[in-house]
Amino acid sequence: MITFSSILGKELSEFYSLRESTLSKDTLAHDRTSLLVFDRYLAKIGVKEKELSEKSISGWTQSLTVRSRTLVNKVTLIRLFAKYLNGIGVKAFLPEIPKSADSYVPYLYSGDELKRIFSSADNIVTVGHRASCPYMQFEIPMVLRLLYGCGLRISEALSIRIKDIDFDGGIIIMKQTKGNKQRLVPMHSSLTAMLQQYCFAMGLVGNPDSPLFPSSAHGIPMQKYVVRDKFNRILRETDVILKEKPKRERGACLHCFRHIFAFKSFAQAEVTGRAMDDSIPYLSTYLGHETLNETAKYLKFSSDLFPQALERFESYTTDVFPEVQDYEEN
Repeated sequence: MITFSSILGKELSEFYSLRESTLSKDTLAHDRTSLLVFDRYLAKIGVKEKELSEKSISGWTQSLTVRSRTLVNKVTLIRLFAKYLNGIGVKAFLPEIPKSADSYVPYLYSGDELKRIFSSADNIVTVGHRASCPYMQFEIPMVLRLLYGCGLRISEALSIRIKDIDFDGGIIIMKQTKGNKQRLVPMHSSLTAMLQQYCFAMGLVGNPDSPLFPSSAHGIPMQKYVVRDKFNRILRETDVILKEKPKRERGACLHCFRHIFAFKSFAQAEVTGRAMDDSIPYLSTYLGHETLNETAKYLKFSSDLFPQALERFESYTTDVFPEVQDYEEN
């Protein structure tokens, strides 16, 4: 049960309950966090009147230190809340949705850095018999290779269970994904063979309900923070850039494997002369993107190496999706 404490706490709770019945788990989690932060801001500035003023929304927006795309999502949510308030007779200002200027550029590991990263991962030593993941020396090398070889999100990789893998076909059935949309992820034959050897070494064969990357707790997969902490240690040990990052920027991290997968997949399509309208939709589906705009973010960093490719991608999406000048959220 979520507790809102501001003058609009009751309305926030009712609004959240309405969204709770229609949204995916991940989206709902983001909404919950955003609404709680907004509620705390209203309480902090001492709003006493049961209304939502332009001044309150403007002050809240200026207090945020997030990327432009995230800001758009948060303002859109509060705009929906304002519409809800107006619908129940509470006066509320409707904020304009800011334009998104996505300046995010991922860190791309070099070939030498990848060799050092995987070499370090292959030589991990588990510290102490009480470690939360006693088989980390097997799990970390394998999970990193799945991220690199399949472009998976770390949450997706850790959600895989043995029954989700078709070793004969070399396919992973992704069930717990962003947006709750299942998809099939084909693997290269070498990665399939490596994954099968890993399962034998871990004693997972014949246990279909077991997580692919189990923790010490029965039936519970290894947690994301465990992989991130170990990977950050690997980055430090291998002298790969790992520094304090400015707000709104992401340096070398696990998610960069997904970007380099997209980059190399697109580069390979370019080299082989594969048509844009053949490669882009398949890559977008493979990555589990809901729109081609999501895939575009993964390709923008290749513009220096493949300038014609990016130009053709923009031309392709223009043909598929006509430009829309104004919109109103549903």
